[in-house]
Amino acid sequence: MFGLNQKGVNGYAKVSIETGVLAASPVRLIVMLYDGAITACHSAIGSMQRKEIEQKGAMLSRAIMIIESGLRLSLDKKAGGEIAESLDALYVYMSGRLASANVRNQPEQVQEVIKLLLDLKSAWEAIDANKATAQVLNQVKSNQQGVSVAQNYAYQPKV
Repeated sequence: MFGLNQKGVNGYAKVSIETGVLAASPVRLIVMLYDGAITACHSAIGSMQRKEIEQKGAMLSRAIMIIESGLRLSLDKKAGGEIAESLDALYVYMSGRLASANVRNQPEQVQEVIKLLLDLKSAWEAIDANKATAQVLNQVKSNQQGVSVAQNYAYQPKV
């Protein structure tokens, strides 16, 4: 009677994700792509352990698609220079490892990619945190200037 309505849960999750995407900064969108690839990789490892070959292939394909069509295509090699080129090569490597893991059914290759994705995600989260901190500091500074102007105006002697 009170069982979990999977359709409702999936619908709620989809709305939550869509709302998060619409409200996200570009840096946050990159972090969300990393989250998606990491989740797909973990699901693939679980499928390998349960010998669910079709599901394993689907999850590894999803992770590769996120890496190739999301992370890799978002690189601006002109603006990003050497860093973007290095990331591009790393994304190619990760996609290759995931394809190999699928053929050979080797979860340790997927674990290697998960570690790389987690390291990169941490770096992007630090960038996002630094931007948020800078925005707060700018807001505080702006508010302090506004208070200072208001105080000066309030204490001006009347002639």
